[in-house]
Amino acid sequence: MYKLEIELKRGHNLAIRDRGGTSDPYVKFKLGGKEVFKSKTIHKNLNPVWDEKTTLVLDTLSEPLYIKVFDYDFGLQDDFMGSAYLHLESLEQQRTIPITLPLKDPHLPDEDLGSLELNVTLTPKESPLEERRDSMTMLLRRSWKRSTKQSTRLSELHRKSQLWRGIVSIALIEGRNLTPMDPNGLSDPYARFRLGHQKYKSKTVPKTLNPQWREQFDLHLYEETGEVLEITVWDRDTGRRDDFIGRCQLDLSTLAKEQTHHLELPLEETRGYVVLLVTLTASTHVSIADLSVTPLDDPQEYSEILRRYGAMKSFSKMKDVGIVQVKVMRAEGLMAADVTGKSDPFCVLELNNDRLQTHTVYKNLNPEWNKVFTFNVKDIHSVLEVTVFDEDRDRSADFLGKIAIPLLRVRNGEQKGYALKNKQLTGPTKGLLFLEIDVIYNKVKAAFRTIAPAEQKYIEEEQKVSKQLLQQNFNRVKRCIMVLLSYGTYINSCFEWESAQRSLISFVLFVVIVWNFELYMLPFALLLLLIWNYFFSLSRDPSDASVEAMFEWEDEEEDKDDKESEPKGFMDKLYAIQDVFISVQNALDEVASFEERVKNTINWTVPFLSWLAITALCFATILLYLIPLRYLVLAWGINKFTKKLRDPYMIDNNELLDFLSRVPSDVQVMQYRELKVEPGQSPNKRRRTNLS
Repeated sequence: MYKLEIELKRGHNLAIRDRGGTSDPYVKFKLGGKEVFKSKTIHKNLNPVWDEKTTLVLDTLSEPLYIKVFDYDFGLQDDFMGSAYLHLESLEQQRTIPITLPLKDPHLPDEDLGSLELNVTLTPKESPLEERRDSMTMLLRRSWKRSTKQSTRLSELHRKSQLWRGIVSIALIEGRNLTPMDPNGLSDPYARFRLGHQKYKSKTVPKTLNPQWREQFDLHLYEETGEVLEITVWDRDTGRRDDFIGRCQLDLSTLAKEQTHHLELPLEETRGYVVLLVTLTASTHVSIADLSVTPLDDPQEYSEILRRYGAMKSFSKMKDVGIVQVKVMRAEGLMAADVTGKSDPFCVLELNNDRLQTHTVYKNLNPEWNKVFTFNVKDIHSVLEVTVFDEDRDRSADFLGKIAIPLLRVRNGEQKGYALKNKQLTGPTKGLLFLEIDVIYNKVKAAFRTIAPAEQKYIEEEQKVSKQLLQQNFNRVKRCIMVLLSYGTYINSCFEWESAQRSLISFVLFVVIVWNFELYMLPFALLLLLIWNYFFSLSRDPSDASVEAMFEWEDEEEDKDDKESEPKGFMDKLYAIQDVFISVQNALDEVASFEERVKNTINWTVPFLSWLAITALCFATILLYLIPLRYLVLAWGINKFTKKLRDPYMIDNNELLDFLSRVPSDVQVMQYRELKVEPGQSPNKRRRTNLS
């Protein structure tokens, strides 16, 4: 046993994370993936002085102390300011050592993020002399247990260091019709998984017999580990021992490898099912020569696949749309995620609910996987997502980069280098990923599948509250509204005769089109629009020009905001968030009020307005019955075009919106509701009572 005394002194030239040019730093210490100490927050300081002490008791020096610095943000996610490792094995014992740790970002290793100054004292922890004399036998037992635990720990580390022969990728979807264990006829179920020495425990879903877990995790297959996956379902019971609901087993040796299996496993000796997606993947790599031995490279098998998805098979097995083969060749220039300047990269390929994975190439920024994967295509509009991770034995894998490739954009047989992007797929990150993809599908099946409901993706990342995302979505809605308003303004300018030539041409076109209009002309006009845009798209890249322009516009807006508010501080962040929430709140209020006003018109909340609506609807019904629609539209258009000529100072309006603005919303109905007057209490007396 060891005692580690840490004195956190100060920080030097820490990173700027606030708009005011400062930060609010605090420090976290982690050991073995668990937080062991957290410092206080020093506000608005890049050279903070903490002078805080903590003492840790250690049973091994093999695990480094992980130190992370964050910038505190009220109401938002704290910003990362850098991290460092303190390797305890290299410390001199029984001596106070001053240490300066440079902070680094694993994703941006060249960026200078400042440093931390510590005083560290490592001493062996011994019992007092009296205790050693009185309890020599106990010490011997403890030393024996410690040596046993240490040998067990070493064997575990040795086992982890072995190259596993595969990965069991498990997506725990749901439970169905489980046995009730609580008096209310429900349960609080969670699931436990065991494969050899590896274990996993799911979250608890309260008060249900059909829990939706939606969790994904991986277990390794070792040579000495059996291939029987044990699954037990339990009912969480606070204050008492958890109740056992049921169990089931899965023999992994019966499952085909490199293929996702949708399984519904019945619980033994009780009712209910557990629904899983299980994939055996990430087996050892193959050589480049072996890549030629693939389904699409074998002439006989290739011709069989073409026949299976040919025109003659268009109406058989409608859900089997096609096949996609992905060759994961190599990557170049990946980010360094480890303190050694290297990474342990592996790839995860996802197509809807199918999830396959390569093996890990250790200590390499230019790995070669040379793996071939095959997916069945159920929807040609699916997107192949390939994510590169850095394997971390004791913690979750670190993200290195990601790409998303729609199947309809694939060019068969082309080996291509894809630039990796960030998690949101909005910006680049370091590295290139080289893939070769082939897609074969039946166009008739794909067309019928297009008008059917899309396959639900079981495992999706939880959405988090983000000011940036909220602002981006608000800008998207605002942009759409501005486009509609611009079209509306242009059309209204024709009615206002701002340009006599344009208004005259518009009036003539309106009369000619309305007089000759037939219903078949509507889809025909849309057809002409699509054909026109098809020929126009041949001269440009149809991919994402407008989208790129959108993000460029947003970047310009953000840069403008940053320049305008550069000296502003923390309160301005809150004001910016407040402005966004107020805008969203007002927009939602407008939508909700419109719906409530329509409802209150029908519900006779204001009888006068309801009678007025009845009169208008009766008049409209008679007009539509007696007069053809063509004449009514002509009369409306002629009135709109000539209104400004007849009365240049007339204020334009929309009669329907003006009518609905008079109908109170539910909030206004509640505000206008009178309070009941108690018997024997005059209104004036009640008013005085309320004022008092």
